[in-house]
Amino acid sequence: MSSATRHRLPLAGTLRLGRPSDIWFKPALSVVAAVTPPNLILLGLGRLDLAMYTMAGSLCALYGHNRPYAARARALAWVVLGMVAGVAVALVTASLTSDAVILVTVGAVLAAIQKGVCDATRIGPPANVIFTFISSASLFAPQTLGQVPGHLGLALAAGAWSWLVGMAPGLVRPHGPERRATAGALNATAAYADTRGTGEGHAPARAASAAAIHAAWQSLLAVGDRTDATRRALERLLVRAEVALAAPAPADTDPARLRAWARELRGPRRALSLDIPGEHADDLLGLDIELALPRPSLRHRLAPLAPLAARTAIGCALAGYASLALGVGRPYWALVTAASLYQANVTLTWHRGVQRVVGNVLGVLAFAALAPLAHLDAVALVLCCVALNFGAEALMGRNYWLGSICVTPMALLITEFARSQDSTALMTDRVVDTLVGALVGFVAAVAVTNRRAGDRLEHALTEAERARENAARLLAEAHPQPRALDGARRGLATALVDLRATADAAAGEWWQRALPEDRVVLAEQAGHRTLAATVRRQGLAPRQHDPGTTTEDIRP
Repeated sequence: MSSATRHRLPLAGTLRLGRPSDIWFKPALSVVAAVTPPNLILLGLGRLDLAMYTMAGSLCALYGHNRPYAARARALAWVVLGMVAGVAVALVTASLTSDAVILVTVGAVLAAIQKGVCDATRIGPPANVIFTFISSASLFAPQTLGQVPGHLGLALAAGAWSWLVGMAPGLVRPHGPERRATAGALNATAAYADTRGTGEGHAPARAASAAAIHAAWQSLLAVGDRTDATRRALERLLVRAEVALAAPAPADTDPARLRAWARELRGPRRALSLDIPGEHADDLLGLDIELALPRPSLRHRLAPLAPLAARTAIGCALAGYASLALGVGRPYWALVTAASLYQANVTLTWHRGVQRVVGNVLGVLAFAALAPLAHLDAVALVLCCVALNFGAEALMGRNYWLGSICVTPMALLITEFARSQDSTALMTDRVVDTLVGALVGFVAAVAVTNRRAGDRLEHALTEAERARENAARLLAEAHPQPRALDGARRGLATALVDLRATADAAAGEWWQRALPEDRVVLAEQAGHRTLAATVRRQGLAPRQHDPGTTTEDIRP
């Protein structure tokens, strides 16, 4: 990849609106349900000034909506504990010092830790931004040590309520997340089947299908219980999706049938009545192997993310210091802006920076329009914030800048929970901090290089090639063990998904050696050929369309 290509700052498509998430209303309604009761209680008690602490717990309701409920229970508990831990550090620091430079430094370190942990655990959107927003604001809240336990108790109580809000839908649709993930895999595979494996756009469609199938399997594996009938039906459907990905033949991988299964999964019925042909006793042998594999430790997952954490720490600190130097009263806004930029690579960080600036500037204009209404009384102020919470989550999935139009006035209104403030000063500070945070944050992203991106790609390539060789070795045997062959198939599929994700991340990174793009393409092509051969060898695809395993299928 040339230096010129690596250093472009593209604008095309940055502000383009995408399709809303299939479950956009779930986080939107959840955050309303989590935020409204605590705020109304505080309003009734005349202590709306404490709402910042309950908001820390309430915003935990934004997380985990794509996870099965058993896994969501654990994830939400850790989110609440992580949020309270960040607030605890911030409040204790605020009670011990009022030095703005120290507060910004602590905020930057917290932001880096939150970024690293959220990326390593793959908690999903809104990732580290909410943690950093809450902890940074808490750093600049006047505090005494004696007040800290009470304020943390409010955050923990609101967090417990958020946990209940997040788990409540499981009473109605206990398999909802797994069904949605499986339906997404079927729809993505149908899009690939439409290309017949050779049509225009077949390569990205194949990669998207493989990623969706992998995500669906991870969703099912997170549950662990394989005795449930619905769970077993979903596993069979994912096997069908794997067959369609491996060998898109008209009779075997009818896109209409795949989409019909997906519609059935998204339907209101709790029980599934699906006609799933071609079931085999050995379809799911590899799951036992995958479940038995040791998971990488958190430390192992954090190590490759060190450059991104360093970017976050340095960028947030410099953005906060620059805001202080300009005399802005709320330097944590610049810090949070910088923290929100950092994505998997510099190119994506640039896109997020443009989206953040556009969304925040338009959001400030929205605040100017809403402020007179919100200032009517405290009830109006609370209701405006609740409505903006809903709007932010409803719109964020279409594009980050669109959701920011609601987030920005909400953040400005929250500052008025404690006392009424001059709207003009608030708007000016927000625009200045946004511009400072975006500019300084992006410069830090460019300056702090991520040389490990190339190393991670080399490692992913090695793993994919090793997985392909293992599958090819088993295919060459006269009678390979079904369990071993299925385990090799799943291992190869996972390695190919990881290779594509790592290659995409590395392609947008700057200041690194040339990437082995040709080797990546060849590894993907050979890997998918071998993957198709394992499907045919296992007898998962109908025999009348099985051309048999050839040396072309398993050669590197």
